[in-house]
Amino acid sequence: MIRLKSPEEIVKIEVAAKIVAEVLMRLSEYAVVGASAYDMEMAATEFIHNRGGTPAFKGYGGYPYTLCVSVNDEIIHGFPSRDKIFAAGDIVSVDCGVLKDGYYGDAAKTFVVDEFLNERDRLLLEKTEESLYEGIRAAVAGNRLGDIGHAVQTCVEGVGFSVIRDYVGHGIGSSLHEDPHIPNFGRQGSGMLLRVGMTLAIEPMVASGQYNVELLEDGWTAVTADGSRAAHFEHDIAIMEDGPRILSRL
Repeated sequence: MIRLKSPEEIVKIEVAAKIVAEVLMRLSEYAVVGASAYDMEMAATEFIHNRGGTPAFKGYGGYPYTLCVSVNDEIIHGFPSRDKIFAAGDIVSVDCGVLKDGYYGDAAKTFVVDEFLNERDRLLLEKTEESLYEGIRAAVAGNRLGDIGHAVQTCVEGVGFSVIRDYVGHGIGSSLHEDPHIPNFGRQGSGMLLRVGMTLAIEPMVASGQYNVELLEDGWTAVTADGSRAAHFEHDIAIMEDGPRILSRL
């Protein structure tokens, strides 16, 4: 069931989402050669607690960490372990969630360590982030859910990349994952009607190769089946009378 949010609730989601945005901004300092995913984990946990928030992912469904840190062919839910040491050219996707005063924020960003190894990696990050904003632009009252997915898919597939289909965006509010599910593919004009007061986490996950996914033995980390590299960007938005408002941007 989808519950439309009041202006007061949207403000509370925005407070949590902006803490996430600050975390992601600060973690760019750790996307360097020789740093580890665990360095990011420790820094994020401390910062969230200092801001009066609670890490939203830790303990959620049994997930053991504050962050998801996914490197290269890891798409999503990668563990921020001590032995995940960054090397030049690594693509590092960081997903973070925060609970604050009963409401959640959730956002993701992909970094490159040092310099891109090739033009295809650079284009992967550029187009994945671009597709996020294309999806957000389609999230207006009167459009339909399929318009968001179509916008993302068209942007990504137009340059030969693939949208991951096994994982999707979601509603957000007093729960971390609410209805509706938001696929990053779809047909224009299809799906439920978008309405003012809906709060959504739109999050394209994109592979430079095929979209098929495999799950590692840890039961969480999803990787591309063909070993191609992946990127992940995410924002929380609210659908307002005058268009989409990005809540997880500083």
